[in-house]
Amino acid sequence: MSSVPERGEIDEQYKWDLESLFETDEQWEQAYEEVESRLDELRAFEGQATEDAETLLSLFESYEDVMRTVANVMAYARMRKDEDTRDGERQAMATRAQSLYSEADSATSFIEPEIQALDREELDAMIEEEPALDEYEHFLDDILRMKPHTRSAEVENLLAELGEITGASGEVYNMLANADMEFPVVEKPDGEAVEITLNNFTTLQEHPDREFRQEVYEQFYDEWETVRNAVGTAYRNSVKKNEKLAEARNYDTAREAALDGPNVPVEVYDTLVDTVRDNLDQLHRHAEFKREAAGGDDLRMWDLYIPLAEGESPDIPYEQACEYVTDAVAPLGEEYQSRLAEGLESRWVDVYETAGKQSGAYSGGTYDSQPYILMNYQDDVSSMYTLAHELGHSMHSELASESQPYVYADYTIFIAEIASTVNETLLTHHLLDTVEDERLRRHILNQYLERFRSTLFRQTMFAEFEQRAHELSAAGEPLTADRLDDLYSELKGDYYEPGIVDDRIAREWMRIPHFYRAFYVYQYSTGICAAVSLVEAIREEGEPAAERYREFLRSGSHGYPLELLSEAGVDMTASEPIQQAIDVYGEYLDEYAQLQ
Repeated sequence: MSSVPERGEIDEQYKWDLESLFETDEQWEQAYEEVESRLDELRAFEGQATEDAETLLSLFESYEDVMRTVANVMAYARMRKDEDTRDGERQAMATRAQSLYSEADSATSFIEPEIQALDREELDAMIEEEPALDEYEHFLDDILRMKPHTRSAEVENLLAELGEITGASGEVYNMLANADMEFPVVEKPDGEAVEITLNNFTTLQEHPDREFRQEVYEQFYDEWETVRNAVGTAYRNSVKKNEKLAEARNYDTAREAALDGPNVPVEVYDTLVDTVRDNLDQLHRHAEFKREAAGGDDLRMWDLYIPLAEGESPDIPYEQACEYVTDAVAPLGEEYQSRLAEGLESRWVDVYETAGKQSGAYSGGTYDSQPYILMNYQDDVSSMYTLAHELGHSMHSELASESQPYVYADYTIFIAEIASTVNETLLTHHLLDTVEDERLRRHILNQYLERFRSTLFRQTMFAEFEQRAHELSAAGEPLTADRLDDLYSELKGDYYEPGIVDDRIAREWMRIPHFYRAFYVYQYSTGICAAVSLVEAIREEGEPAAERYREFLRSGSHGYPLELLSEAGVDMTASEPIQQAIDVYGEYLDEYAQLQ
């Protein structure tokens, strides 16, 4: 039987090195206590934050110092928990860290209301009086922009204190999916027994044996059926929480509230959905190719992940994936490439799936640490692309942290998904230009098409689901698990018109953790569109476009996302980048058709 190894069975070189944050749990505890002891220092500024320029600067310096430590405490605790979500002590550590963040957030909730009590002229005068405040000019502008949606210090304090509670639905879902649910063991056609997991489900759905795919599909979604009431309740409460928080901040809708954080107008969201809707014929064409590849008269939902290339993915050992990705980013410049290679050698990545490990993949870390990447590497083409994706995030963090002060070193998700997808796109071009093995080339072409399907079209479908679920809730319709099934089934039927939508696929919404981050997923779709535009410019212009892109990464959040993108050469308020990406998708579908 193929079983998931315990963490102790994995060589150290394939585990991330958390010592750049804290060498021991005891040091983490000391940092935790240091933050607790300094919160009163921050609270002492309440009521006098904008008394004069010197006081405001002192507040900013103290706030940054404390919150940098909080970020380190949070990141370490999260990653320790994610190594083994079954470990109760690590769960407790993560819970304590979240509570500390909430307490720090509450202790500083007065900052924005007090700054917003000033007008632009008063702030400009303070900056002139204290030139060191000039560094915070964009930060202050963003605070003033949010003035209509910021409540009194008392209300802001209450909302901050409730942060831990308002995140409860997502936390319950996460523990249910990653720690409590147990999926069955199935037998492959060759007789090997394999346990279905959240991480390997998609890989198993790529298996060439159709009956095996069907068995995996049915067993997987039947397990979700056993928790439908719990998941339905968690998501319904998450939607309600989004609505109530939006209302508390004087927004008309939860979507408006979510998009206003990065200063993205809702029209960007609508333009994405409308443009994708207008081009579903390209996705339907892809689906028809899958029907032919599946060898059946019809396309079933367990056929959606089948590769257009014959057979399972060629084995891509982790070391080979690292080499491919490093070579692929050469167009971004020698320094970018060498920094990425150094990171791979410096244990940025926690590579392999282990028992109890958090599913999926992410890039993390803090301003004071190296980047960290959680992977569940499966030795296939898809995992190689995930590695490229997460390295895009990590390099973004490296360049922004190096170039910006703490206040601007982070970046919005709207921006982040562009960096990750640029790396994926460069990887595709590199492999198709250099790999001679015809089987691998077909799988690379398939992977690129799959990235468009799963990132542009599928995430837009998810965005529609979120929007319509929130609209139903706002209209007073109960979001029962059955109603959510119906909604999801309808969308699946529209997007995959050539396929047969069954009762099990209607439950797919239950396994999407991103729905617990309101109106998050659309940014994957806008990200791939912007990335296609940026890579095309780099391929055509060379170093000038690469430098614009590197400057975009170095900017962090020192500017609003749409403005930073515009400076890099992409206008995401228009439909053109979306249409350009879909057209590229169509060109690769044409190339696949010629291979048949």
